[in-house]
Amino acid sequence: MTIAITAASGHLGRLVVEDLLGRGVPAGQIRAIVRTPEKVQDLADRGVQVVPGDYADAASLAEALRGADKWVFISSSGPDEDRLNHHLNAIKGAKEAGVGHVIYTSIPQAQTNPIGFAWVHKDTEAAVKESGLPHTFLRNNWYWENLTATLPASIEHGAIIGSVGEGRTAFASRADYAAAAGVVATTEGHVGKVYELTGDRAYSRAEIAAEVSRQAGKEVAAVNLEPAEYRKTLEGFGLPAFLAAGLADADSKISEGALAEVTDTLSTLIGRPTTTVAEAVTEALKA
Repeated sequence: MTIAITAASGHLGRLVVEDLLGRGVPAGQIRAIVRTPEKVQDLADRGVQVVPGDYADAASLAEALRGADKWVFISSSGPDEDRLNHHLNAIKGAKEAGVGHVIYTSIPQAQTNPIGFAWVHKDTEAAVKESGLPHTFLRNNWYWENLTATLPASIEHGAIIGSVGEGRTAFASRADYAAAAGVVATTEGHVGKVYELTGDRAYSRAEIAAEVSRQAGKEVAAVNLEPAEYRKTLEGFGLPAFLAAGLADADSKISEGALAEVTDTLSTLIGRPTTTVAEAVTEALKA
């Protein structure tokens, strides 16, 4: 049995590798596929297969995925067109390699999600289906870390900014989603399934700000900006224009309920409750 993980040097990819190791999968049966193998030398030192593979190069992925029984296909990053091209390259490589089972990290309600970049996931899911490869779609809601990574600055300035209004988000942690990928990669009965994965409850920004205030011992407010103003603010922080625009659009759609739906699928898969706001804030403030 060989379980391959692409984008294995990224935040989620590393956690998937660690989750598999924690489940007792022998290191030699885990294949970390990365553009720069030196970045994960520590995994190689622990016996994990580390091989080069680039989403921009289908031939490299075909070679990297050859012999893989399971493939945790973590979505690419970058401008939307680049992301889709990366994904199509990866699927082409997987088809050539004869991968046994594709496990793709998608977005909630990919077929109808109104968030601007959701089309990339919709088209990727369609391409995976068209490939004929056995597959499972893990439709991950937002990661707590998307928000908590900037908490030190939020606390310093007394504000969590965004453009979500009263919209709620069913956050879970990267570790929660990594555990779901680990379960699907190491157990049977998941081929053909589409899992809508969310936290156990959806939170408003005001609720999150209240918990941050409690733990920080300082008032931190949820500040709502108009989407255009939020985009300009993100660009002012140094984010690329495409990313600032995508995040502002996502917040706008969240304000309309795009990520508010809650399911118990994630907690059922991983056999425990998902990460709460209090736990997520505590973890972020320890960093």
